Amino acid sequence: MPVVTYTLLRLALFAVVTAGLWAVGMRSWLAPLAGLFLAWALSYVLLGRQRAAAARFVQERAAVRAPRTTRADEDASYEDAIDDAQRRTRPAD
Repeated sequence: MPVVTYTLLRLALFAVVTAGLWAVGMRSWLAPLAGLFLAWALSYVLLGRQRAAAARFVQERAAVRAPRTTRADEDASYEDAIDDAQRRTRPAD
């Protein structure tokens, strides 16, 4: 669940920054836009540990899921092997 935690922390940071901008008087459509950029920059600085944990979690899940070989992949490997064998036996020009 580190991905969910990281996402919720980023959303909370966005809400706090936007509310702060609204409280200091920026009451237009620019407040959420500025809040988005400020929250992005702050999350990069403040949430490095959570970001690393989320990346590690996603990487581990991807490693667990073994790459599935399809029939097309097997055919392509077979054709590549035939091409390689023909190149080795063909005389150089």
